[in-house]
Amino acid sequence: MAKSRASENPESRFSAVLVSVANLPGVRIDREAYLRSALARYCTEDEIRAAIEETPAAAGIPLHILDKAADASINYETSKAGALSAAAGMPGIFALPVTVPTDMAQYMSHMLRIAQKLAYLYSWPDLLSTDTDDLDDATKGVLTLFVGVMFGTQSANSAVGQVSNMMAKQVAKKLPRKALTQGVVYPIVKKVAAYLGVEMTKQTFAKTVSKAIPVVGAVVSGGLTLATSRPMAKRLKKHLSGLELANPARRTMDGDAMDEDIAHGDARDSATERTEPSPA
Repeated sequence: MAKSRASENPESRFSAVLVSVANLPGVRIDREAYLRSALARYCTEDEIRAAIEETPAAAGIPLHILDKAADASINYETSKAGALSAAAGMPGIFALPVTVPTDMAQYMSHMLRIAQKLAYLYSWPDLLSTDTDDLDDATKGVLTLFVGVMFGTQSANSAVGQVSNMMAKQVAKKLPRKALTQGVVYPIVKKVAAYLGVEMTKQTFAKTVSKAIPVVGAVVSGGLTLATSRPMAKRLKKHLSGLELANPARRTMDGDAMDEDIAHGDARDSATERTEPSPA
């Protein structure tokens, strides 16, 4: 009975999907390999090495260069997501029980891939480095907020900005775990996850309808995926590129001690929680 209630809870439903998709093959982005590949056309070897060892901001790589690399990654991921969604729509209504869950997993996997790529370009720390890493609560919280930004939720924008400011202020290369799992940001993560759980259900229904007719459903589904995923990725890019963490020439260092400072500020910041609006 408790398990049934959990499955009906939008927050739990989204969190379960997030964890499952993050563990699928090919979803996790190797930060070092990605930065080397994404920056190879625009930067010197010394700049790339500095970006990997520190961050692109600390390496002094201009934002317009990072934006070019980000646009290339967005185009690649969203085009691939659209093509796979179209392929999933080919069988028509008789394959719906298989194709819709598969298509939703593909859709979410590309969202997580582009979220990681944009995070690394705009100087966020390593999130999912290897296939053997567990998805800890802090990482799950940040990824939830990133997806929330993609969906246009104002509270997710605010929370990501808070986390970025914490890291920039403390010149840290690690996520503020206490703030994300216990402190001021945690209630916002839970609220955003619940909102996304509802939106995920709506999208599942929309994709079910779009796939009902073979071939036509493939065109509609692929077009719908491309039309929605690209603006969502652009929205995250715009938000991350405008944060203090992405400023060029920012120096970084490990900052485990920052959690203690953040914990003291949780009470002061608790008024920042907002009610979720519908995305524009």
